[in-house]
Amino acid sequence: MARRRRSTSQKRDQDHFAREAKARGYAARSVFKLEEIDRKHRLFRRGDRVLDLGCAPGSWSRYAVEQVGAEGVVLGIDLQEVPDHPGRFLQADLEELPAERIRELLGGPAQVVLSDMAPRTTGNASADHLRQVALAEAALARAVELLAPGGVFVTKVFDGRDAPALVQDAASRFDKVVRARPPAVRKESREFFLVGLGYLEPRSA
Repeated sequence: MARRRRSTSQKRDQDHFAREAKARGYAARSVFKLEEIDRKHRLFRRGDRVLDLGCAPGSWSRYAVEQVGAEGVVLGIDLQEVPDHPGRFLQADLEELPAERIRELLGGPAQVVLSDMAPRTTGNASADHLRQVALAEAALARAVELLAPGGVFVTKVFDGRDAPALVQDAASRFDKVVRARPPAVRKESREFFLVGLGYLEPRSA
């Protein structure tokens, strides 16, 4: 079967986001996904502590810094180095980092945990979905460890068989959970963003 080719208008729409990101000093067009989610759900407040997981190339961290101001803290973590990261940065494997170390660098519990993490895609939609959902699950686990009550969580998800279980898990931990698909998401992409609002502190046994 011949591959479906993207129309000229579709390419123009997507190029608009890339050009706008460059004009505004962001490293990647993905910033507009976060900006749209923030516009709808008011993720940030001045002075917030923000954890950005898989922060490369740094656009989400830069946007977060702009929202929380000089009195806030934005900590980015990634396996690869992020030159000129706008906040605090730690090059590390997320799975190997103790929660206490992250909390120390943040200066306390996080009000916002972000994750735009994605695996290197293979072209096998099922395998890519499973690998990406595993990253989203890891991000959710870190959010549960590090969020202050009432906090906010945003993570990328590749839609598919295991996505509903992830959304259901998040729904048990937040006052409200929504699925967001901002206009900057490419039309052919299966990605959406799980947004958890109002982290619920676990009840003691």
